[in-house]
Amino acid sequence: MAKILVAGGAGFIGSHLCDLLLAKGSEVVCVDNFVTGSKKNVEHLLGNEKFAFIEQDLAKKLELDSGVGQIYNLASPASPVDYQEKPIETLDAGSVVVRNLLELAREKKAAFLFGFLLFFFFRGGI
Repeated sequence: MAKILVAGGAGFIGSHLCDLLLAKGSEVVCVDNFVTGSKKNVEHLLGNEKFAFIEQDLAKKLELDSGVGQIYNLASPASPVDYQEKPIETLDAGSVVVRNLLELAREKKAAFLFGFLLFFFFRGGI
């Protein structure tokens, strides 16, 4: 089974995705810079031989020695509070990070899933 990279893997959704992929027998490389993710979300996985963690800002090019077959991009602040408190990081996640991960996917001939989450709040209903 091919190795899977989960960008933003220490976030709420990313960490649960890492759990699921490992439970299905995949090898997982989790990358996060902890802008909104938390090491607590992946601490229980650190002893798993099929799990590797890389702390890195993906706005910088990621160098991987091994191949990956799939890349899941969940690397983005994902709440209105985060958007306001971290506007540059949010913009980078939607542009620079996506470009870097797409280039990595092309280099490794990996499938790519872009999971940019948007939340909308309506006052007084729709």
